Amino acid sequence: MNCEVCQLKELEVEHYELREVLRCILHTIVFQRALGLVRPKDIDLELFEITYVQCGDAEVEKKIDEKIEQFISWVEKHPNKKSQICLSFYEVKSKQPSWFTNKIERLYWEQWYVNLNVSQLPRAHSIKSRHSKVVDPGESASEERSARRPALEASLRDFIGLCFWDGYDKENAADWASNHAQLMEELGS
Repeated sequence: MNCEVCQLKELEVEHYELREVLRCILHTIVFQRALGLVRPKDIDLELFEITYVQCGDAEVEKKIDEKIEQFISWVEKHPNKKSQICLSFYEVKSKQPSWFTNKIERLYWEQWYVNLNVSQLPRAHSIKSRHSKVVDPGESASEERSARRPALEASLRDFIGLCFWDGYDKENAADWASNHAQLMEELGS
């Protein structure tokens, strides 16, 4: 069985955005890949002008939130490290038990890798520069944040469009996602 691997481009996020960005990405993937009956539930992001869809299954939401919390805990213990989270889809097959093998084998058919560069929040108090001038780190962080935020929002929009694209022409996938995001904006979605 072949495994389709989707490697998302690295996202620059701040720690406080992490939970919301991961919810958007993971729920979008799970909704698109859900088998059986789902009850779509629109979710508006608080930090971005984006709406995504969840399956409407409390157990799925709980599991995703648990994994996000585990990931955030790991990020907090390993600051300033690039991070990756993987969402895998697989089927479980039972094998003949033997001395050196598991009874269960996972056959992966799709994996999504989300690469993140998580910035730490700047210190809240002012610091002195080497010229004894008081510098407010929040001011430069605010400028950086306002420059970075639209790029992150655009990446999330492109991802949602790409995730719902049902075509097979991977060469045109990036163009399609960009055009789809523009079309959705024009339609007022």
